[in-house]
Amino acid sequence: MDPISVDSSNTLVDGGKVAGDDIPKDGTGVLKLDPWLSPFQDTLKRRYSKAQEWITRIKDTEGGLDKFSKGTDIFGLRVLGDGTVVYREWAPNAVKASLVGDFNKWDNTAHPMTKNEFGVFEITIPPTADGHPAIPHNSKIKITLELPTGEWVDRLPAWIKYVTQDLSVSPAYDARFWNPPAAARYSFKHGRPKKPASLRIYEAHVGISSPELRVTTYKEFTKTMLPRIKALGYNAIQLMAIMEHAYYASFGYQVNNFFAASSRYGEPEDLKELVDVAHGLGLVVLLDVVHSHASKNVLDGLNEFDGSDHQYFHEGPRGRHELWDSRLFNYGHHEVMRFLLSNLRFWMDEYNFDGFRFDGVTSMLYLHHGIGTGFSGGYHEYFGAGVDEEAVVYLMLANELLHELYPEVITVAEDVSGMPALCLPLSLGGVGFDYRLAMAVPDMWIKILKEKKDEEWDMAGICWTLTNRRHGEKTIAYAESHDQALVGDKSLMMHLCDAELYTNMSTLTPLTPVIDRGMAMHKMIRLLTHGLGGEGWLNFEGNEFGHPEWLDFPREGNQNSFWYARRQLNLTDDSLLRYQFLNNFDRSMNLCEARYGWLHAPQAYISLKHEGDKVIVFERAGVVFVFNFHPTQSFTDYRIGIEVAGTYRIVLDSDAKQHGGFCRLDENTRFFTEPLEWNGRKNCTHVYIPCRTALILAPESTVSKE
Repeated sequence: MDPISVDSSNTLVDGGKVAGDDIPKDGTGVLKLDPWLSPFQDTLKRRYSKAQEWITRIKDTEGGLDKFSKGTDIFGLRVLGDGTVVYREWAPNAVKASLVGDFNKWDNTAHPMTKNEFGVFEITIPPTADGHPAIPHNSKIKITLELPTGEWVDRLPAWIKYVTQDLSVSPAYDARFWNPPAAARYSFKHGRPKKPASLRIYEAHVGISSPELRVTTYKEFTKTMLPRIKALGYNAIQLMAIMEHAYYASFGYQVNNFFAASSRYGEPEDLKELVDVAHGLGLVVLLDVVHSHASKNVLDGLNEFDGSDHQYFHEGPRGRHELWDSRLFNYGHHEVMRFLLSNLRFWMDEYNFDGFRFDGVTSMLYLHHGIGTGFSGGYHEYFGAGVDEEAVVYLMLANELLHELYPEVITVAEDVSGMPALCLPLSLGGVGFDYRLAMAVPDMWIKILKEKKDEEWDMAGICWTLTNRRHGEKTIAYAESHDQALVGDKSLMMHLCDAELYTNMSTLTPLTPVIDRGMAMHKMIRLLTHGLGGEGWLNFEGNEFGHPEWLDFPREGNQNSFWYARRQLNLTDDSLLRYQFLNNFDRSMNLCEARYGWLHAPQAYISLKHEGDKVIVFERAGVVFVFNFHPTQSFTDYRIGIEVAGTYRIVLDSDAKQHGGFCRLDENTRFFTEPLEWNGRKNCTHVYIPCRTALILAPESTVSKE
């Protein structure tokens, strides 16, 4: 990474710390990294200025971002030390409001609320005679609102922390007053791990993390998945579908209750235990946060909460996403800003998450939401009238808040557009994310597998896509996305092997050409992406061993079946199945990176992209990656360039026995360099590279003597 990027701070306050006195403190510091942005410096200044205006306004009116983002200290249901319950709700369009529930037999006249000049309703409920809250723990509650039309409507409190669903009664959720006794509250035992220098993320969905035909629980995930993830060499987990969503098949992306951890998997205390145990294993835990849109549910969501179309969202067409059939936040509104920033703060403080992967950032950044837009890379697309600057500024403030309060936080942007400066420090005029996802990479691999024969693969084109990322901005590479696991699409292994995954993965049957090719290419594609594609790595659960089936959640179209809403992780434990070999390779790949650290090293130097031989050679972090993608040709005494002279050994071999290979390489072989310049490197050596094999060479001094 460029020192300017590394040494600049992720804060807007007072211009922030920047690397060097010559870096301007007006949002145009990014020009030092990318002078081609100079025609858009006025836009950069305006965004930066708007963010600082927000910070100043919040400081003047709310006491600063720290206090402003503690919205849960004001809104929602709070229990004071003496058992008093205080409830506040912002609902400016409503005329009257009452709190109802099991505790008052749903009598909407029993606990009326008062409304202030800012549209906030409030009620204070004294404790019982014995000092307990008048609302019992886990009892059902709602707020009932009188609209200007005279109609009364029931809503779930917007800041509710626990909701449950009983599909035998209704698909709508019930709000629960979550206030367990002290003895039942989970107490965190482990501090947050430090931010990893190399981020190796295991993306997981708690509900599908079992071979059984049901929803897996937080407790089961903690017991079975956390040790597995740790053993595979990952140091981070990204949890999907945690924010409560009414429709399971939405994959968690239609959120209706932003402060509620999904009750499908268990109670809030169980999620706290999951995060804490992960921390004890040295794993950081990221939340897949959805602030790009919201469920359009009215009965149990934010939509039309106070009877208006525009409380949390833009009114009219701007407030609706055509493709997602959901509502879009008004990021320029003071109370919406409080709600969303407080939501981030809540997940960090209440559950001890270590950061966030922000979903749908492309949709947030542009008024067109990326619909029907093919981004050409022209800078005018990122700084023109199509950009939603209110959303850009919200993301700047979100990163400001998180990085100021939690120095070790990790923020990842899911952006397909490639907006410049998205992952640069705020003090340079960036948006402040730590990483962006390399969303073009999975698309490239699928396109190649669909359209090209093996002998037609373009080595230079593959390398270009894997290294085509913005200077100074960190990227997380991945070979396939969770979307490719969904029914109607195909994972890499399904593209490579299709039906033979069901019939020819047993070690008791002959190795067929299809399975041979599929396993070899699966390992090579993942290692090439891991080594060349970014400054972080991400894997969706099951892809590490080539999960044989797609993912399809229970829904009407499949008779509400759980058959495909699970992960057959047990396949890797069967010594008679070949899935174990892919699983072993994934572990070896991650552990090798943990030793040599290529993900946090400077971008690789590619010394060879040979189209005829189908060979790629590059160096990164002091190790040499060698790939032979040729379908039939093996090469003996193949000369490769190496910059640093010395003796090298094999530290990773995709053809090894434990990786399901043919053992064509001797791991004890020593490779001696000679001072002959080759392929732009000062030295060279000769290697044997069998067809469809990848290996990593490292200096002998770094290889374990065991």
